[in-house]
Amino acid sequence: MVRVLEKTGCTVTYNAKQTCCGQPAFNAGFWDEARAVCMKFVKDFSGTDYMVTPSASCAGFVRNYYSKLLDNSSVHNEVKELSKRIVEFSEFMVKILQVEQVGAVLNGKATYHDSCAGLRECRIKDEPRKLLSNVRGLELHEMNDVETCCGFGGTFAVKFEPISIAMGEQKVENALLTKASYLISTDLSCLMHLDGYIKNRGYNLKTMHIADVLASGW
Repeated sequence: MVRVLEKTGCTVTYNAKQTCCGQPAFNAGFWDEARAVCMKFVKDFSGTDYMVTPSASCAGFVRNYYSKLLDNSSVHNEVKELSKRIVEFSEFMVKILQVEQVGAVLNGKATYHDSCAGLRECRIKDEPRKLLSNVRGLELHEMNDVETCCGFGGTFAVKFEPISIAMGEQKVENALLTKASYLISTDLSCLMHLDGYIKNRGYNLKTMHIADVLASGW
């Protein structure tokens, strides 16, 4: 992601002291613990023009839940400002930079998975597809039920393992029906879940984050 952003002319900094956005603790019901992590997050990312993340899950959590978790706190105003600055990678490329072509090359057929966080929390649908359509050599084929959840859902995959695996199976089988060699998404959490199922079954299907696709061939 950093390589792609720098190629577009962005100056990228990375705070090595950054930690989690707090979503796992929040989703598990540990709101006090999540609040402490979120407070650190706000301080870690103060003073930047934009905060770009390769995870729509993180962007969606900060945008939609920080204001609830940190309402009337000492960082209330900072949270409102941060929610406007945090942007998912493909969204930043297309909407902010207005760049859809970076000279990427990847030969083969691919299919794209809409993550729940990207689609439902960040309203990201066209941006990844616009970027992928400009990757030379890449044929993008839509799978059936493309907007259906892959079954990961964080701790959902642990608490409801059989359901999670069945949902992952359905997603992978739909991807295979497109004859794609690559399964691409904006969220590594989805890709991690799907890749586990793919490797377990020995399928010839490679999972790739969209940043890795855009960094290919140059």
